[in-house]
Amino acid sequence: MGIRYIGAKTQVIGEIIKEIIKIVPPGSHVTDLMCGTCSISTALRMIGYNVTANDVMTYSYHHARQALLFTRPPSFENARDFIDAFCPKESKKLFPLSPYEQMIEALNRVPSEDGYFWREFSLGGYPKNTEKPRNYFSPENAKKIDGIRRLVRQLHGENKINGLEHSLLLHDLILAANDIANIAGTYGHYMAKLTGRAKDKIIIKPSTLLIIDDEGKHTVLQDYAETISSKITCDLCYIDPPYMKRQYAANYHILETLAREDEPEAIGVSGLRPWRDQYSNFCTKTRIRDSFRKIFSSMNCPHFLVSYSEDGLLSLRELEELFSEFGNVKTMFFPHKRFKSNTSQLTPYLKEYLIQLKIR
Repeated sequence: MGIRYIGAKTQVIGEIIKEIIKIVPPGSHVTDLMCGTCSISTALRMIGYNVTANDVMTYSYHHARQALLFTRPPSFENARDFIDAFCPKESKKLFPLSPYEQMIEALNRVPSEDGYFWREFSLGGYPKNTEKPRNYFSPENAKKIDGIRRLVRQLHGENKINGLEHSLLLHDLILAANDIANIAGTYGHYMAKLTGRAKDKIIIKPSTLLIIDDEGKHTVLQDYAETISSKITCDLCYIDPPYMKRQYAANYHILETLAREDEPEAIGVSGLRPWRDQYSNFCTKTRIRDSFRKIFSSMNCPHFLVSYSEDGLLSLRELEELFSEFGNVKTMFFPHKRFKSNTSQLTPYLKEYLIQLKIR
């Protein structure tokens, strides 16, 4: 399953982890303050760091719980009736499915429904706030999403899945929906016609879980970076802030709706949910500096490592001058594949900055 996400660090994890290791050794406490898809948090856990992952987005919160908090395979023991109803035992299987795999197979078999996603985000629906149906998903996939999300919400409400199992299933549903979404790059708008993977049938697949006996060593938070920073003590803080004016809350509104399990008013042609409660000051050039200052001055942390891009709102010179107010600054560079839509004419690579700040 592909992860289409602005600024995702999946292609440069090695470069970032290499610099973190130079500053603090494995076993140290590292905060991933704007964790996004949690690729850095996952890599840090794999090599023995204690990780605090935070993001203001709800879908990132569930991604982080899936990445950091499993110390044993999920049992789904309280959902046995549901699993048996939708995933009957098959004696001919050479390799029996695990409880998690059985749960995923059961979810893939739940009936489709004419629900919120079908109504608001497919050509078969009848959106409330615009005459023209939206085309984010095929009608069949939208109906399937409606059936799955109702069952997951019901299972959680009836305590048939625990909180961590709930996060895992939402994480899997988000990845599956993102994989067949009819978009060019983000959810700011949809494609006029179904193209590519959007024509495929949605299928939820079990994630490869990182099972490590490290219970209690990791923490997952959901808040603004500027707000939560004063409550965190760590050895190093990695920050991957938004670079440009595009707000994540607006550009990934559908993923946020899947994560929140709600049915918000879908506004305008793009069907945006009300998103101002997750507005990022890092997407506004006049507010970025104050946000960085709040984080650097309030967090009990001696080292910061900040990812930024050459096409960001602030230049490298502006960033280095700002960071120098708090300590010694060192900058590294490496190429990074640009996030762009299918029709973009921009160059495929840009220069990524990795800026180290050692607090005085």
